This record gives sequence, structure tokens and C-alpha cells, in this order.
Amino acid sequence: MSKGPMHQRHGTGRLNMPFVGIPSFLRAAICTNLGDLDADIAVMGVPTDEGSPFMPGSRFGPRAIREHSMRFVTGGPGYYDPEARRHFLEHEMLEGRIVDVGDADILPTNVVDTFHNVTGMTGQVLGQGAMPVVIGGDHAISFPIVRAFSEPLHVVHFDAHLDYAPFIHGLEYTNSHAFRHITRLPHVQSLTQVGIRSLRNTQVMMEDSLRDGNRVVTMEEFRDVSYRGFLDRIPRNARCYVSLDIDVLDLPLVPGCVSAEPNGLLYAELRNTLFALAEHAEIVGFDLVEVNPLLDVGTGITSYLAAHTMVEFLGRICDQPRWIVGRSARAAQREAAARQRLDAGGTGPGA
Repeated sequence: MSKGPMHQRHGTGRLNMPFVGIPSFLRAAICTNLGDLDADIAVMGVPTDEGSPFMPGSRFGPRAIREHSMRFVTGGPGYYDPEARRHFLEHEMLEGRIVDVGDADILPTNVVDTFHNVTGMTGQVLGQGAMPVVIGGDHAISFPIVRAFSEPLHVVHFDAHLDYAPFIHGLEYTNSHAFRHITRLPHVQSLTQVGIRSLRNTQVMMEDSLRDGNRVVTMEEFRDVSYRGFLDRIPRNARCYVSLDIDVLDLPLVPGCVSAEPNGLLYAELRNTLFALAEHAEIVGFDLVEVNPLLDVGTGITSYLAAHTMVEFLGRICDQPRWIVGRSARAAQREAAARQRLDAGGTGPGA
């Protein structure tokens, strides 16, 4: 038997296995009053699937992904990558720079006001100087999230589908419409759609997206050029928002996704592309959507894979020199927001 350090053999403090405690993303502190938010990263859920016309269930995605994220809290701050042979997210987890702010208020059957709540909550997070990391929910939620930003940014959309349906039959807020809305927002400078392959994409969607000046990277093209074929569309160090539909991955990898399609990305292909994006551009937020725990296998591997993707992407975002240098600027923004509240007649954080 190994004779490790005494604290390893007898333990100090709590063990906190993944199935113990109140689930929060990476077991981060929970903030229920955004006026009190003091973080660099704010994880928020948008548990709605009323934009899914075929099969519901992704409203339970945020809860399941939070639960599986706790499996990556393995004793020390951050997580250890055995391939890179080093830790990531050490500073963010040790210093409490990741906070779980709970879920947007969902108003069943009232999509318009639910979206207002999503935009408002995202705007509050941004106003506190934190980067929003959002768990869906279906892909309709990306529109009200991106709508909350005001400064110019580029959007990269990973998906098997274009989500560019025309506004007909009174439908405009389903998971098939989000990016037709997003590309029209005045602060969105470009839209790049990666992994497109579904036979349920229509000719109208494809032609309209291309006509609107978007870059569409089909799976065939991606396999030819990889991420190097579209990164140059985004200026180096430009602000970039990333939207991840779990169905960009190949169908067998994501049994808990109603919209899964064959011939998708392997996990390594997605991971390497996200790493390249984190190095190339300033990631100002991202979402991950369309995980449906009701359809998943018993081990919840789709929720696990979603949490895995988010954790690895966050690790590489926070490892960039621009992120490290920006810690002081984000702190200054939070202090300025607190002063504004005081000047407006408040009594301090959360007033």
C-alpha cells in the first residue's frame, strides 16, 4: 500500500464526490443576485426548449450538464490535462473567478418575454465585467444572448444545421431561426457556420445564408481545410462569440440529442478547432445547446461530453495571454459598475 502524505491517507476537509452537494458548474460558488457578482466567468442556464418543434427535453440540459461538470473537480484547483501534462483553470477555480449565476427566468409558452429575460440577464453579466458562458436549452436561445452584446463582434456557429429558416407561418423564434436573427444584429460583423451537413437544411436556407454574406463551412470542406480554412475570416484578436450545438459532433457521440446527424465532427476535431479559436480571437462568450437528457443513455454521456467540451474550451480561453492581461481591466469594470450603483442612490453591491 502506498504511504502517501498523511492528509491524503486520512483526509482533511470534505471529499465532495461528484454526487454530493448542490450542483453548480464545476462546483463554483452560486450567485443569485447579479448586483453582487464578482467573477470573470458567469455560467448561466437557459432551460427552455419551446423552440424545438420536434421533441422536447433540452430544457433539462443545464441541470444535467452542471451535474456532470462536477466530475471534473478532482481534488486540486483546475483540471489536469494528461496530454498537455499541465493544469488549466487553476487561477480561475482557486480564486473563485468562475461563478454559477443560476438560470434565466423561463415563462412557459411566452417565448418573447422569456427571451427578454435572457437578454436582460446576459446584459447584467456583461455589465458586471464577466464573460457569459451559457448552457441550453435549444438553439433558439443564442439570439437573445448575442442580442445583449453591444460592442462589435464576430460569431462562429458550430452545427449540423444552418438554423436559417425563413420567417413564415408566424414562426420566428424556433431553433431553426436563431442565426437569421443574429446576422441582422448591428454589432455582428460576420457569421461563420461550421459543420453544416444535414439533409434537412433547405436550398432556401443555404442560399439565403450565403446571400447575406455568411461563411458556410460544410463537413466536406472542413475535412479538406480544417479550421485553417475559415479562421482568416475573423481578424486576429477580434471579439468573437461562439455557439456550439452538440449535434456538430458525429451522431454516435451524442445519443442525447434529438437533432443528431451522421458524418459529424470527431471530438478531437472540435476540440482542436476551439483551441485554435481561443488562440486566434478574443472569446467574449459562448453557449452550448441541444443536449436532451431525456433521450440520453443511462450514463448520461451526452451531458458529460457537453461538460467536457465546455471545461476544455474554458481552460484554453483562460490560458491566453490576452485573458491573463485582461484580469485587471475586468476588475476595474466591476468597480466602475459598483460606483455607478452608488451614484444612482444604492447602498452597495446588490442594492
